[in-house]
Amino acid sequence: MSQDQDQGTKAGVVVAFAVIAVALVVALGMALRQSFKSAAVPVVAAEMQASAAAAASSAADAAEQLVDLSPAGAALATVYFGSGQAAVDATADAALAQTLEALAGSSTKKVLLSGYHDTTGDPARNAELAKERAKAVRAALVAKGVPLAQVLLRKPEVTAGGGSDQEARRVEIRLVDAP
Repeated sequence: MSQDQDQGTKAGVVVAFAVIAVALVVALGMALRQSFKSAAVPVVAAEMQASAAAAASSAADAAEQLVDLSPAGAALATVYFGSGQAAVDATADAALAQTLEALAGSSTKKVLLSGYHDTTGDPARNAELAKERAKAVRAALVAKGVPLAQVLLRKPEVTAGGGSDQEARRVEIRLVDAP
């Protein structure tokens, strides 16, 4: 073999290695790019889910806030509950219908729900039960078409005095002008 052929063979080998090296770099670059794209999609999706969850959480937090409004006048309607119960039953239908009728005439009114409990038993559990009852009435009103933002919950109240225990297990519904 002559020296010219050796030089040509060496040049061919160098070119072949260069082509292979460029092909590997391109393949690796494409693989890395694809892995970054596929990794970014779940991150973006997770961020979107997190922001949606935060929005739902803030809406739920707003719905859980208790207002400090003093009720004035007689209650529009009253929903009664069994001992230790927080479920709204069919006996509440008339009170809910009365509330819907009263709201139908005004878009500026809101519903104020006040849950009551008696003085027997654990005060913390009673207060929580009164709150659960008010939430159950709220859920029934929302299910009938009242916007959640239009229903306000008051802090649970203790019924003091000579009323019956059944009278203490109630949620009063009032219409108010509130922000």
